[in-house]
Amino acid sequence: MDELISLSNATLDQLAVEHPRYDRSRLSPGIVHIGVGNFHRAHQAWYLHRLMQDGLAQDWAIIGAGVRPYDAAMREKLLAQDCLTTLIELDPDSTSAEVIGSMIDYLPIDTDNASLIRQMANPAIRIVSLTVTEGGYYIDPVDKSFDAHHPDIQHDAAHPDTPCTAFGAMVAALRQRRAAGHAPFTGMSCDNLQGNGKILRQAVVSLARMSDPGLAEWIDTQGAFPNSMVDSIAPSTGPVEMALVHDLGINDAAPVTHERFRQWVIEDSFCAGRPDWDKVGATFSDDVHAYETMKIRILNAGHQVIANVGEILGLDTIADCMAHPLVSRLFQKVEREEIAPTVDPVPGMTPHAYVDLIERRFANPKIVDTTRRVAFDGSSRHTGFVLPILRDQLAAGGSVQGLALVEALWARMCAGTRENGAVIVPNDPFWDDLNRHALSARDYPADWLSQKQIYGDLSTAQPFAEAFESWLALIWSEGCEAAIQTYVK
Repeated sequence: MDELISLSNATLDQLAVEHPRYDRSRLSPGIVHIGVGNFHRAHQAWYLHRLMQDGLAQDWAIIGAGVRPYDAAMREKLLAQDCLTTLIELDPDSTSAEVIGSMIDYLPIDTDNASLIRQMANPAIRIVSLTVTEGGYYIDPVDKSFDAHHPDIQHDAAHPDTPCTAFGAMVAALRQRRAAGHAPFTGMSCDNLQGNGKILRQAVVSLARMSDPGLAEWIDTQGAFPNSMVDSIAPSTGPVEMALVHDLGINDAAPVTHERFRQWVIEDSFCAGRPDWDKVGATFSDDVHAYETMKIRILNAGHQVIANVGEILGLDTIADCMAHPLVSRLFQKVEREEIAPTVDPVPGMTPHAYVDLIERRFANPKIVDTTRRVAFDGSSRHTGFVLPILRDQLAAGGSVQGLALVEALWARMCAGTRENGAVIVPNDPFWDDLNRHALSARDYPADWLSQKQIYGDLSTAQPFAEAFESWLALIWSEGCEAAIQTYVK
């Protein structure tokens, strides 16, 4: 193989793939993005890059940021290559690549978030966006209220100038902007949460109110927190992905693979301007809720339908799960009979057509999306994605047999071993509690449902509780495949 070309501004013209045609030295920042993972770079950063390729949005460049120590490793990698990223699109029938350059800097990771606060206080920054995972918003998993008692939140309320959370940093920056007579920035969540803008507003305003009620009122009335729905599969980067970028002749320490499909639906509610993302494929809509309901229930809940049993059976990827004859039938039956009935159509797409689309996307063998990644943080993902569907089905008198089976498979996974005896490495922030309840539930299935912080009053919902206990007993006595076979036959 020829010598690899190290990715940098100086080497862009040596690359054999599409790359920035704009002069990156003339870009100026307009967005701070907190949580620079693969999804952000394959999604929001790509849309902005496409605008820049058309000569637009040159004053909206992204400055990356993080609030956790592990973000420092990504910062080091990206700064070493001028914050450029190689995106590799993997379709079943083709592969293509491009280098994007919409991000121009990555802030230091400070324990007191001083660099982040200082940058967000700059009036040139008009949007602060986030991808900090569904579980990162300090909300009660049952009633979705703000968790003001969390130690991180208590710290930020007591030390508002040296916060440890992204939301505390946003509050501190907004305090400085208000004191200087500057307008607030727009806060834009890009995480998979129903009403993510509303939840971000709740986090920022509630935290501000704990230390400065007047500031909280200013943020609430003058700021903006648009809801949005984001969608594209961008797996974690591992040896396979590194080999792909090396095959392109590029030395990129942090390449991103992704599927061909992208969707971004945004509420057009910004207090300090925005890029014209709609010119490159995004949709501005007054009804983001309908789009996000379809996506979160059919795609995100659909991931949970198959990922837990995939872990139990030792299926490495989501495509492997969809290639398994029983797991794929589980997916199809639960989606069509219990999930799709709770979803309304959106312009150009019915729920059942969307199920077909998601089935094809999940089955793409080139997307190495690990089952473990998708099964991570089930305590947030089941409460956020699956249980609201279950509640709607119960209220409508619909079947919950499949959803009860999905919850039983999650309980079985949290017991910590596969059916072949291999250990399932802890994969949830609350793994110890989940594991303890899962092991107890082998003999007493109701113990799993006694986790009020997850299930609330669902443990007393007879159709669900009885189905769950029956499925879990069958899983432990005869195995997952026998339980799925009973369900789908």
